[in-house]
Amino acid sequence: MMRIIVYGVGAIGGTVAAALSLAGHEVIGIARGAQLEALQADGLLLRTPEKAVRAQFRCVSDPSGIDFRPDDAILLTMKTQDTLAALERLRAAGIDEQPIFCVQNGVTNESLALRRFKEVHGVTVMMPASISAPGEVSAFAAPRHGIFDIGLFPNGSNSNDERLAACLEAANIAAFVQPEVMKSKYGKLLLNLSNILQGALGLDADYKHLEALLQAEAEAAYTAAGISWLDVGAADARRDQMMRSRPIPGIERSGGSTTQSLERGAGSIETDYLNGEIVLLGRLHGVPVPANTYFVELGARMVREKLKPGAISVAQAEAELAARGLVISRA
Repeated sequence: MMRIIVYGVGAIGGTVAAALSLAGHEVIGIARGAQLEALQADGLLLRTPEKAVRAQFRCVSDPSGIDFRPDDAILLTMKTQDTLAALERLRAAGIDEQPIFCVQNGVTNESLALRRFKEVHGVTVMMPASISAPGEVSAFAAPRHGIFDIGLFPNGSNSNDERLAACLEAANIAAFVQPEVMKSKYGKLLLNLSNILQGALGLDADYKHLEALLQAEAEAAYTAAGISWLDVGAADARRDQMMRSRPIPGIERSGGSTTQSLERGAGSIETDYLNGEIVLLGRLHGVPVPANTYFVELGARMVREKLKPGAISVAQAEAELAARGLVISRA
């Protein structure tokens, strides 16, 4: 049976690790700080809309603490700004043949990994989850914890995709082998452009018009770059069938990953690799992307000034965008 190494036992990695372990799969987690201490002491409590159950699996602080096997699957579940350091730690631990799965947002991780490892897979992650406390994660979707598209990078698929998909299916995570997985990941990136809106402007802010602006810029940049994408948003029928968001009694949902990072003062956010990807494409292909550029800069300012979620009003953001010559319409 495939042994699964989950590198980064946060909200997504924790949900995946706990679900796989509870389904009977051998899992080893790599974590740090208070999360590592809690996992080593008491395991990981997985809360869902239906129940709360504790998973027990081995967890270490560094890949060097694992005696890797040829048939291990390594799942990267950290944020992109932490990927490069993680890849270097894997290389230092002697990783060579094992498949690397980028269970991450954005489209940068796969190319970083392929520079160092010969078999890299992309995974599109659709899974609303958060860290409730050290040693505790909450997964808010039902009847499945989430939906993953899986495939080789840059394209194709192999038996390792099939094997991981089977493991995830047994763990109540819907998994689809997708030979053109990067189309799915570029579609998910369109949705993740709103992460900074939620983080900067707040969960309850009315920012739909700004969301549309960011996505329109991204689609123009995709088209100029010759990039195709799949709609994995509300139009994806799998969401309604498999992944309806539901409350968990006693747990307040704190928003997406950027909001969670700002709330706990993590010191970095993913915006450079989400909206920043659109800025990169725009600059490479001569497409103006001023709104995405502004929100990349705003994300950096929020981290630098240690601002909490919702610190910027919609009116302030609109005014700052207008000062850059953007006409903001709510139509």
